[in-house]
Amino acid sequence: MKLYLLLAILTAMSAVTVVSAGTDTPPTPPVAKKEPKITEKHGHKLVDPYAWLRNRESPEVMKYLKAENLYTEEMMKDTEELQNQLFEEMKSRIKETDLSVPQRIDTYMYYSRTEEGKQYKIHCRRGVEEGAPEEIIFDENKYAANKPYFAVGTLKVSPDHNILAYSTDTSGAEKFELGFINLATGETYADRIASTTYGVQWAADNKTVFYTLMDDTGRACLIKRHVLGTPVKEDKDVYEEKDGQFWTGIGKSRDRRFLLISSSSSTTSEVRFLDARTPEGEFKIFRPREKGIEYGLICHGDYFYILTNENAVNFKIMRTKFDNIASASWEEFVPARDNVLIDDLDEFSGHLVISEREDGLQKVRYYDCKTGEFKFIPFEEAVYSVSLDANPEFDTNLVRYRYYSLTTPESVFDFDMNAGKAELKKETEVLGTFKKENYHAERIFAKAADGVMVPISLVYRRDMHGKEPANLYLTAYGSYGSSYDPYFSSIRLSLLDRGFTYAIAHIRGGQEMGRPWYNDGKLLKKKNTFTDFIACAEHLVSAGYTTKQKLVINGGSAGGLLMGAVVNMRPDLFKAVIADVPFVDVMNTMLDPSLPLVREEYEEWGNPEEKEYFEYMLSYSPYDNVSAQNYPDMLVTGGLNDPRVSFWEPAKFVAKLRDTKKDKNLLLLKTNLDAGHAGASGRYDYIKEIAFEYAFIFKVFGVKF
Repeated sequence: MKLYLLLAILTAMSAVTVVSAGTDTPPTPPVAKKEPKITEKHGHKLVDPYAWLRNRESPEVMKYLKAENLYTEEMMKDTEELQNQLFEEMKSRIKETDLSVPQRIDTYMYYSRTEEGKQYKIHCRRGVEEGAPEEIIFDENKYAANKPYFAVGTLKVSPDHNILAYSTDTSGAEKFELGFINLATGETYADRIASTTYGVQWAADNKTVFYTLMDDTGRACLIKRHVLGTPVKEDKDVYEEKDGQFWTGIGKSRDRRFLLISSSSSTTSEVRFLDARTPEGEFKIFRPREKGIEYGLICHGDYFYILTNENAVNFKIMRTKFDNIASASWEEFVPARDNVLIDDLDEFSGHLVISEREDGLQKVRYYDCKTGEFKFIPFEEAVYSVSLDANPEFDTNLVRYRYYSLTTPESVFDFDMNAGKAELKKETEVLGTFKKENYHAERIFAKAADGVMVPISLVYRRDMHGKEPANLYLTAYGSYGSSYDPYFSSIRLSLLDRGFTYAIAHIRGGQEMGRPWYNDGKLLKKKNTFTDFIACAEHLVSAGYTTKQKLVINGGSAGGLLMGAVVNMRPDLFKAVIADVPFVDVMNTMLDPSLPLVREEYEEWGNPEEKEYFEYMLSYSPYDNVSAQNYPDMLVTGGLNDPRVSFWEPAKFVAKLRDTKKDKNLLLLKTNLDAGHAGASGRYDYIKEIAFEYAFIFKVFGVKF
């Protein structure tokens, strides 16, 4: 292995130490031993020798990140041909020139398309009449030209379809610049609004726009009103959320009657509403916030329908007349059930659509407002996922949903709620040799440390399964109540077609098995998330699906916290670990409320100002629990402009591992210096990142082909 390029850079850095350039011998941490930062709290002393890495303005920090990237590049140099092969293989399965299913909004059909060789989408529309010509309303490739990163925050057309509000981010920091285009003339308006978040809504007058700004920590906290053509400095504050644990955003009811401002923390919410025809009016509180009570609104006919968890851990649906919104007047519409979580509620002119989870399985049922009947949309497979599309039209009997499973590519259906029939509009085409019948998906269960049965979803090639324990890729998330539902990936075929089994552990902290599943994996029960994952891994080994030496695990963000925690707890259980943008420096981050997301996270992890939570978080914080033991081969990634998990978290974690661990296994840090939390933005660049991670796995596992 050639390390001379890395060594030249490291030698040039002040106070940097390296070991001799033995083949494949990792250097000592390419950082100086500096005076550590010491924090004393609740009788504990936190010693942070790599706190200086937080300063992204420091030339020494940038040298460190670049040196680690170069080391990673050198250590992976023998896989470059493999990476290119995987990239071309993954790309070859994708229909590069493709078209989304058009979505009707009033007299237009809106859709996006991709073109071979282009990284980004082209957004278009045409009239509903037959033969209507295409209009390109926004070509992302044009705006992304010569930019290493590009992302769209919002594309929202005015109610009369004449003006497009759009926002773009060119750093990955999720701070979007909002602009406007006249779709009739192609003119770009002079109105430019910096540092907006995702929330943008038009009023009914086609000239007033509500948008959301953030504070210094990245929290969406201020709704402002802009009138097109007026100076931005004259924009009026509409609502400011002053509680640091709450985020706020602006939406609109599907029938376009009301503008809705929602403020919410992890456990509490509050909604304000305003007639969309009177944008200068004052928003009215629907129900004042009450700690621990969450709710959301839709409007239909003469009623507001309320999805709430008040006295209903898995949520229930209430309703009340527009002219009498006091909670004492609410009446029950769908009661709470112990085994069914109500995920969402959507309204159409003649129907209501309810998204539910029962025994970990997603279900969709619809209510006929004329007959008063509830019916389910039928799904055939035993393990699948379904999600409702945006469905912007209100006056329709069609509900569009996306269906997929571990073996079924994403399929778009329009379901006719009057006829009770589904029409397949498109199944994503997988080019090449893919045949669904060659793969098998199943769901098994692992017994957790406390006896709870944890679901695991699996997929593998039928002709490569059962002969002997297989290489196995196990992933999970397990935080914020986010359910990790099984989905199809043509990229994943590069694993399955080489004999790998792919598995998702549906651990506590998610919401797959209902809201109690989430509650049992947060705050002072957070360790259930980690022990559930370990139990799943142990079960996969004991049941013969794999062995410890054939098991690679992956998780990102809060799932990266999971990776850091379990590898500290059971490093012997895994051959390799990939931690993407991992939240691993829990204590130092949560003790600094000036950082993004910290105050809002108190309801997820706990407030470390309280001793009980401090000590509990300290007991699992990955950075604080790195110890002098053997660790698996590890790849850790970060994003320099990441507003959610600061780049220095993975950097510090790797530095401490290098300084502490006893083994000589591969430890790589790869920081994207042009992106944020989501990594590369272009579709080809994204595939290259996955090809790199797969190449790391094949290198560590010694997969030959």
